[in-house]
Amino acid sequence: METNLIRKKFLDYFIKHDHHKMSSSSLVPNDPTLLFVNAGMVQFKPVFQGLSKIDYLAVTTAQCCVRAGGKHNDLSQVGKTSRHHTFFEMLGNFSFGKYSKAVAIDLAWRFLTEELKIPKEKLWVTVFHSDEESFKIWQNDIGVAKDRIIKCGAEDNFWSMGATGPCGPCTEIFYDHGPNVTGGLPGSPDADGDRYVEIWNLVFMQHDMQQDGSLVDLPVLCVDTGMGLERIAAVMQNVTDNYLIDIFVSIDAAIKEKLGASSLNNLACRVIADHLRTMVFLIADGVVPGNEGRGYVLRRVIRRAIRYAYQSGVREEFLSSLVIPCLQIMQAESFFTKAWEKRDYITTVIEKESLQFSKTIAQGMQFLSDHLQKKQNISAEIAFKLHDTHGFPLDLTEDVAHENGLEVDVEGFNKSMERQKSLARSGHKFKQQQVSITSSQTATTFLGEYKLNAEGIVQEIFVNNSLIDKIISDQTGVLVLDKTTFYAESGGQVGDVGFIKGDSGLFEVLDTQSIKGVILHFGKVVEGFFTVNDKVNSKVDKARFDIMANHTATHLLHAALRQVLGDGVVQKGSLVNSKKLRFDFAYAKPLTKVQLCKVESLVNHWILQDLKSTVEVMSIEEAQQQGALALFGDKYSKKVRVVGYGDCSKELCGGTHLKSTSFIGSFVLFSDTSIASGIRRIEAVTRLVAHEYNQQQKSMLHLCAQKLNCKVENIEEEINLLQHNNLKLKKDVDSYILDSQKNKIIEWQKKYLSAKSGAMVFVEIVENSN
Repeated sequence: METNLIRKKFLDYFIKHDHHKMSSSSLVPNDPTLLFVNAGMVQFKPVFQGLSKIDYLAVTTAQCCVRAGGKHNDLSQVGKTSRHHTFFEMLGNFSFGKYSKAVAIDLAWRFLTEELKIPKEKLWVTVFHSDEESFKIWQNDIGVAKDRIIKCGAEDNFWSMGATGPCGPCTEIFYDHGPNVTGGLPGSPDADGDRYVEIWNLVFMQHDMQQDGSLVDLPVLCVDTGMGLERIAAVMQNVTDNYLIDIFVSIDAAIKEKLGASSLNNLACRVIADHLRTMVFLIADGVVPGNEGRGYVLRRVIRRAIRYAYQSGVREEFLSSLVIPCLQIMQAESFFTKAWEKRDYITTVIEKESLQFSKTIAQGMQFLSDHLQKKQNISAEIAFKLHDTHGFPLDLTEDVAHENGLEVDVEGFNKSMERQKSLARSGHKFKQQQVSITSSQTATTFLGEYKLNAEGIVQEIFVNNSLIDKIISDQTGVLVLDKTTFYAESGGQVGDVGFIKGDSGLFEVLDTQSIKGVILHFGKVVEGFFTVNDKVNSKVDKARFDIMANHTATHLLHAALRQVLGDGVVQKGSLVNSKKLRFDFAYAKPLTKVQLCKVESLVNHWILQDLKSTVEVMSIEEAQQQGALALFGDKYSKKVRVVGYGDCSKELCGGTHLKSTSFIGSFVLFSDTSIASGIRRIEAVTRLVAHEYNQQQKSMLHLCAQKLNCKVENIEEEINLLQHNNLKLKKDVDSYILDSQKNKIIEWQKKYLSAKSGAMVFVEIVENSN
């Protein structure tokens, strides 16, 4: 039975049994605790945690999963075992209180034995050792012999979401490949063999684990099941190796057709076939190669595939030509439609990354080979140089070393990486180094969400990193207040400027920073003096309204980019000041004019809708459930601040924003550039600056029309005519020069060659030659 047919049969079976079919969620979860979706239940995690409800009590999915980074990482095992993959599909059915253990077990058993017609004598079952209910269902209701039901401990048959929270026993179904395959029964010393393969896991979430380890029963029993599509396909196709199922055999054939049947060894073919699916579907979900997070994992996957091909003698760029064959084999036209629609984009991203790595792989492999010949373990210095200079991820260096029976100093490499990061960190925020904040100092109360001035009291004064009681005229230093309207630089928004006025002096604030929640006002005493305990008024410059407008517009821009380019758009950085906004995001190629116009129009549409802001403080889990965008890798406290505008934007953000989008006025996008491989930067302006920008563009158009002696609406036509005439004149000049040179050649022939025989050499200067 073909793999694609098994998937269809599974989904159709559960739809027939009153399950709602839900699409596979994006491989990029809206959850900063996860690198990728690595299990079928991830999209239902908030439901299991009791944070939200779902419209259906029973659902079924065929969920795409990636285990190539983070806690679950099978990258180094791919190709070396029969069942490890970086990309795989998890078939699952889920119940949120609709049915019991008996129904879940019955549904699974009947699908395997009736729909797939797997012989019952080929199946074994495991249960949690104290789950007598499941044991009796298998024995009495299903009819599985008692000696074919194995009781296992918590390590194998008890599942939990984390240290606390929903958890419960699970029961697993195993397939016996027969005595010709090595391996023992589940729970035995040689259970890791290939004879008995787990094909389906049914988790019964019935408890809530407390901090002290005690279990409290949940109000309703939830069921979470998962069956690996590749594993069940191996069973149905009578092979003991996932890489021998139809999908991988077809991808392998496409690879060999491209590179030649004898070019690659078996391991290289397996790695490339596995990694190809991973890179294709990650890019389809918006991930682009980069130097951190998900982008770095994707880069490692692509470069690992290239390295295996390179060691087999392949020097051409080949991965991009396999994108469409891979999608066709996976029947993406009908099932993975989003990936199919993005096939050209996926091809472009892979080709670009492959060509970039091809510039350094030869030098890197030669550098590594020279050291391998010494038969010595790879030092941290060599591993780090390969990473830093040649773009070799550590695991790639480890692969090559292990293939040669050598080890890599991973601990030393990690120390080198940390030293590099420390050097990078040491150069930032020099102003913060002028102030030593102790843990006893209380955080400053920020009052400047919407207002620009407020009363406060001077709590501390710093001059040259020294804590003093008084600061006088012309001295520069730092004031710390108990309450302030000045926003400290954070999240891309610049620190506020303005004035702090007291009864005895005036302090100009030139920048605002914070350390450990203490807001620091950097500046200079313009007149008079300040002492500790002075009552003062903090007044932020009116430019703050422009900053707030740009920050609000940044949220709308992020939402518009995701709507136009897809949910895979990931923010990589931003800058918000009073003049403009800057937004960096992961995307592999320049936006088209049509895309840029759509983004700009969408933001202006939301501005005109006068969307009101909502600001809520909630748990990170609640924020995720509401769909609030969070940056992967950022650390968040238990309570987070969520800023929303209508249905279009909802983000975790601590900055200052407008109460309504209409106050932005207008939004003009003026720049789309590349700042690194796979990272783009958009710059835009709002309010009066946007009006001034449009005025400048209008003036420039009128000036061009004046110089071309035409109307503004005819500028393009006049430029086309000018270019045409210029090209004609150039051709006429080139023709004249060519005729002149031909005449000179004729004169040379007459002068030097016609009257003489034999070989001649002659030299002459030719004017105007090309």
